[in-house]
Amino acid sequence: MPKISIIGAGSVGSTTAFLTAIKNLADLVLVDIVEGLPQGIALDILEATAGLGVNLRIVGSNSYEETKNSDIIVVTAGVPRKPGMSREDLVEINTKIVADVAKRSSVKSPNAIFIVITNPLDSMCYVVKQVTGFGRKRIIGQAGILDTLRMKTFIAQKLNVDAGSIEAQVLGSHGDEMVPIISKTEISGKPVGDVLSKDVIGEIVERTKNGGAEIVNLLKTGSAYFAPASAVTLMTEAIFKNTKQVFPCSVYLEGEYGLKDLFIGVPVRLGNGGAEEIVELDLTLRERNALLESADVIRATQEVAKNFLARHSA
Repeated sequence: MPKISIIGAGSVGSTTAFLTAIKNLADLVLVDIVEGLPQGIALDILEATAGLGVNLRIVGSNSYEETKNSDIIVVTAGVPRKPGMSREDLVEINTKIVADVAKRSSVKSPNAIFIVITNPLDSMCYVVKQVTGFGRKRIIGQAGILDTLRMKTFIAQKLNVDAGSIEAQVLGSHGDEMVPIISKTEISGKPVGDVLSKDVIGEIVERTKNGGAEIVNLLKTGSAYFAPASAVTLMTEAIFKNTKQVFPCSVYLEGEYGLKDLFIGVPVRLGNGGAEEIVELDLTLRERNALLESADVIRATQEVAKNFLARHSA
């Protein structure tokens, strides 16, 4: 049985573990610094699977010993941005956390594929690459899939159709600079522009960009976790089952889309080898320029992480 270790047993990590378990995808290890938390969640999930025909090993731990020889490491550990905290502060705090996670995890599982969720997502992928030295196929950020799920949901709500009938891709960074690719968005094979007006499409794009904030505002405390966990599970399932499905993920570019030396969301074919192929879409000039602008924002944040690592490794 394959093995997934999830570092960070908060809402996203624990929900990812539960979805992984009910799909019977892999043995599970939950790791968290809070004593008793990962153990309790692991036991609860194990008990939940007793009547589901699932036979997995599910454990929680406060150390990395149990993660040894994992096939996939999911990194959710980190802190959310708090009032009064600058973007630079958040980058530095989470760079320190993710660097430690990557170092400890990669020592125990030198052949693992990393799936990163911690924000700012693209820069945290870069931190994992710098710390582990792993090739780009083995470091993948989850963001574009989540944004795409949200966009599909909003289109489906507007048209009262099955979200499964919608093809969409949201590229770029996971934030205000994300780039919904309208030219490739279709409903049952029809271009979205033939089905919805330009104004309605614009409303959906804006709602997609603010999808996370909308949930935060509704909850008052906390943030989304069901949809992010679902997005991760789509990735792990594609990797373990070698489906070769194409999803928008944050990966390291080496010239694709005219970009290099940074992580950014682009269409990626997932399989046993991780990010096996970067798919280059034929974008409109406006979409390509928006992707380049998104890259500029990511590069600035990535530079903060890079400088932090340099200072603390000296």
